[in-house]
Amino acid sequence: GSASQDHLKVCKVKKKVLRKQVRAQHTLMRHEGIECVSHATQNLVVANAGLGNGMNRCQLFKIVEEYGLVETLLMPPNKPYSFVKYGTTEDAKKAFDALNGKEVTLEDFGQNIVLYINFVEKVFWKNVVPTSLPPGLTVVENIISPEEERRMLEIIDWREDKDTQKTQKTLKHRRVKHFGYEFCYGSNNVDKNKPLPGGLPEICNLFLEKCLKQGYIKHKPDQLTVNQYEPGQGIPPHIDTHSAFEDEIISLSLGAEIVMDFKHPDGHTVAVMLPRRSLLVMSGESRYLWTHGITPRKYDVIQASELGQKVGTITADVGDLTLHRRETRTSFTFRKVRRSHCNCIYPSVCDSQKGQQRQGQPSVPLSEMEALKLEQEHVHKVYEEIATHFSSTRHSPWPQIVEFLRSLPKGAIVADIGCGNGKYLGINKDLYMIGCDRSKNLVDICGKKGFQAFVCDALAVPIRSGSCDACISVAVIHHFSTAERRLATIRELARLLRPGGTALIYVWAMEQEYRKQKSKYLKEKNDSKGKEEETNPGAMRGLPSDRVPGGSSQGSASSDRLPRDAKAEGCDAKPVAASALPVHTNRTSFHSQDLLVPWHLKSDPKKKRGDAAKLSSPAGSEESQELGPVFHRYYHVFCEGELEAACRALDCVRVQKSYYDQGNWCVVLEKL
Repeated sequence: GSASQDHLKVCKVKKKVLRKQVRAQHTLMRHEGIECVSHATQNLVVANAGLGNGMNRCQLFKIVEEYGLVETLLMPPNKPYSFVKYGTTEDAKKAFDALNGKEVTLEDFGQNIVLYINFVEKVFWKNVVPTSLPPGLTVVENIISPEEERRMLEIIDWREDKDTQKTQKTLKHRRVKHFGYEFCYGSNNVDKNKPLPGGLPEICNLFLEKCLKQGYIKHKPDQLTVNQYEPGQGIPPHIDTHSAFEDEIISLSLGAEIVMDFKHPDGHTVAVMLPRRSLLVMSGESRYLWTHGITPRKYDVIQASELGQKVGTITADVGDLTLHRRETRTSFTFRKVRRSHCNCIYPSVCDSQKGQQRQGQPSVPLSEMEALKLEQEHVHKVYEEIATHFSSTRHSPWPQIVEFLRSLPKGAIVADIGCGNGKYLGINKDLYMIGCDRSKNLVDICGKKGFQAFVCDALAVPIRSGSCDACISVAVIHHFSTAERRLATIRELARLLRPGGTALIYVWAMEQEYRKQKSKYLKEKNDSKGKEEETNPGAMRGLPSDRVPGGSSQGSASSDRLPRDAKAEGCDAKPVAASALPVHTNRTSFHSQDLLVPWHLKSDPKKKRGDAAKLSSPAGSEESQELGPVFHRYYHVFCEGELEAACRALDCVRVQKSYYDQGNWCVVLEKL
């Protein structure tokens, strides 16, 4: 009777646990590449117990140490699992049996989770090299005493006081007060002609004098913003407007410590711990180029060993990370209002310098008809002509694109829109990949490699709506010559995706020098004797001679006007708009957003060289016999933020990630 029913119940529960345990195994393998084993070892992976789902180190340690001596406990950042290494296999087996399917209540969040345990061969986690602080950033610890901290906090009266002119605003529940000048969050700027009465509080002036004397700052600030953050509040990543403030921006953390996230335009991030009563000084690159922000959350991941006394970056030292509950923090941010034009060395993110660049650019207002004609002539025809040579230079896949494709689940349906010679179609054999391209000759090359590909236009892809798990568009959208057509291409990518599906987009960047580092494109050396290396996806190729100033058909003379397109058929018809476009000098920075980029076709030695070769170089040039024809490809190179802005114009997608990769702006979109 009841005994056998109980037995059945127990069996059922055991079966369920086993099923979930196996599911956890598959998930770990598929998403993280962590391979579980069926025999007992000293090492366990504990699914559902990680920093990423609210388990703290202290609680997990208490749970696992009941079963024996724990040698190592590793908790990778943002992951929903942890690794435990026991002194003996017997202890690990005890924990495996006791903890599988065990329900525990998270101390920090009060919710219940169920643990699923599997054996692994070894416990390891690639420890990130200790990150260094962004250049120009310093954190000075204990700059004031607890007594000074108390006095500074007391001068701020958060009660609404109608009479005071000191503007206090509530920003998404964040309390804020301004002194000296009002900082306007709408425009991220100050009204320089309207100083607030009263200036800065006396205690702050004394503090600033001390900072000047000790050499922490060079100029005395004249504007102060005081913000109060409750746990769970944050500030979106931003760069303080260049034209509004001078170089140094300093911020005092009172009441509690906080983790601030810094991000470089290439996607590199650094989490910096700002201890209570410390001063953050941002100058140079860290002030002008990196964004800074505070992620809204109630817990920060911090290093356990140094709780309450850690300064500097938070390294992913997984043997030492834990969750730390945030407390109310008040920041005093001091800035000096700028009275002159900003001429920093980061024009791509500088509002003072951006306008100037833009005015000098030839704008190309095209009608739909002209746009079609321009693309027909300077994109479609060119790629048909250069397909074989182009394909021979396209072999090394880009690591971040490979990573995107490898992260997709097995069996996913993926479309490569503008697949070229199909170099991404075979990266992950577990995916069902199809490619398409406007060039028949490039699609034929895909066919010869055994890939599935067809000819079509990126504005009208003959694939059913919502049928793809993912799409990639690498170095394609910059060939469309109007903003409307570029947006329509992104809309078409979104149409193909199922809800939750993702698209990765790469376009060439106007900013070829980023973070004082030249992109690979600019760095290509003159000494690579005809060796073709991959640069930008779809990068500007050329014979070695076109990289030596004045050494080739593409000399300085031709960089400011359009030479006749020396095509094999000797066709010299060109669309109206093309004549207005500057011709880019290969391997140099871009001076315009819309331009023609030369492609030097390597002559086929088997073919007789005719007039085409001579046409392409200046009369009398010795190399005139050696060079194949030059073709000009139309490009619209994207400014920082432009690709993201286009994506945000579509309400069916959200931007999941946006980064800079070797001379390209890149985004990952998710279909809503």
